[in-house]
Amino acid sequence: MARAAGVSRSWLYTQPDLRAEVERLRAERQRASADPVPARQRASDASLLRRLEAADEPNRRLAEENRQLRDQLARVLGDLRAARLQNPPVPAARRQGRGSTTIGPC
Repeated sequence: MARAAGVSRSWLYTQPDLRAEVERLRAERQRASADPVPARQRASDASLLRRLEAADEPNRRLAEENRQLRDQLARVLGDLRAARLQNPPVPAARRQGRGSTTIGPC
């Protein structure tokens, strides 16, 4: 704008009426660039809802699979714990036929 008028930008901004016009034009340009998508190009609420439901379905399946795996893991860990309580592990020294040895003074 300043170049087209052959004046400096600093001079433009010292003129209250010109500065106001520059700011108005700048705000108008920002509003124009922020305009929403035209109504005929916008997705309907029903379409958006279907897309959301379609995107949500894999999440539901994964959540159910995670629940089943957690249940399965809990059962296996419970069985393992019960087996250990019924049959405690034998220390390595006893498995090889050696008992504990007391060491006396030298």
